[in-house]
Amino acid sequence: MPKMKTHSGTKKRVRVTGTGRLMHKCAGRSAKMVKKSSRVTRRLAPRREVSRADAKLIRKLLAI
Repeated sequence: MPKMKTHSGTKKRVRVTGTGRLMHKCAGRSAKMVKKSSRVTRRLAPRREVSRADAKLIRKLLAI
């Protein structure tokens, strides 16, 4: 059976930490930043952990 390929779209959007957690960048940070308040900008700044519901599917796509 051939090796399973990783999903290239998911590979670009999700990082796996050393402990195995899946981290993603928050949506809404790429455009129209002038309209958004500093408070919103700071809230969207850090990377967040992927929800448990999505984690199982993402692990399958990344072939982890």
